Amino acid sequence: MSDQNTTPHAGEPAADPGISAAGFDAAAPETPQTPEERIAALEAEAQEMRDRWLRAEAEMQNLRTRTAREIADARNYAIQKFARDVVEAAENLRRGLDALPAAAEDEPELLAKLRDGFEGVERSFLSLLERNGIARKDVAGEPFDPEHHQAMAEQPAPEGVPPGTVLQAWTPAWTLHGRLLKPAMVVVAGAPAASAAGQ
Repeated sequence: MSDQNTTPHAGEPAADPGISAAGFDAAAPETPQTPEERIAALEAEAQEMRDRWLRAEAEMQNLRTRTAREIADARNYAIQKFARDVVEAAENLRRGLDALPAAAEDEPELLAKLRDGFEGVERSFLSLLERNGIARKDVAGEPFDPEHHQAMAEQPAPEGVPPGTVLQAWTPAWTLHGRLLKPAMVVVAGAPAASAAGQ
């Protein structure tokens, strides 16, 4: 019997000399780790996993805190536009009261009852607003604060009043849960009249 032809047929790939008959890499096996090296590798892996868990937990806590804050802000300030309209109604009520004649002993009984009725309505209205986080603050006599006051005019400071003091508040400042809702419209004290005349 003649020897078998070991030359590959046309189209058949030649055998890779780096692969054994079983088809596995014939490279030399890695040197096995010592127990100490294995323990050190496991400890490093455990520390890495612990670091990843701590980072993930911190990110989740930040997300929970941010979400809770956004929900609270949405709940507290969702009515901001409506609250501005409501305080406008409160200011108009006060303007109506200020337009009434000053109380006098000989005034008609009807006028006195009308004034008392409107003042009772105002007290009830302001109490309702406060229960819903809307607060009014009268700022006359306070130092001018551009964050909460809107200067509408300036007058020479009277004697004993430092410049920059609010002399008169045309409207109060309004806040919604501590956040400015509407600034006070104020008249601010400027330089004293004597100083202004000397300039």
